Amino acid sequence: MIEKIFEGLLVKSRFLVMFSVIFSLLGATVLFIVASYDVIKATMITWQYYVHNANVDLHADGVSIIIGAVDLYLIAVVLLIFSFGLYELFISRIEKLEEIELRDVDILTIKSLDQLKDKLGKVIIMVLVVSFFQRVLHMTFATPLEMLYLALAILALGVALYFMNKNAH
Repeated sequence: MIEKIFEGLLVKSRFLVMFSVIFSLLGATVLFIVASYDVIKATMITWQYYVHNANVDLHADGVSIIIGAVDLYLIAVVLLIFSFGLYELFISRIEKLEEIELRDVDILTIKSLDQLKDKLGKVIIMVLVVSFFQRVLHMTFATPLEMLYLALAILALGVALYFMNKNAH
């Protein structure tokens, strides 16, 4: 009898995951809002530059803000996939996802922890790639060796993306 009570409590403890699901969704929502605000800010900078001939550095300010927004959107997607995956793995299957068609993309359907880890890993690598290019925008290169390092870093990113996609197929 104690074993049955303990097993019942153990099974019900999986609902603790709901905290992660709810707060991941909340975090994703906040990041989507902040990233959208950044896009609006970049639009205003572009407007000032072209319409009012304002003295703003469109490349440094506008492009950097847009790349930062893309980075935030990708992190929000990581949180979204994470919350969907945790819910499907620990709580219940989401039948509404099966009803709608996502253009034959089942990115939100998670069947195992390894699959969740794989999907999150791919998006996190994209976040790192975007963050890398955002940092590169603000770098100054004084020597040819620094340019070579940049080229090697971009090559390494390209090779990593190639193997990541090759593994998917």
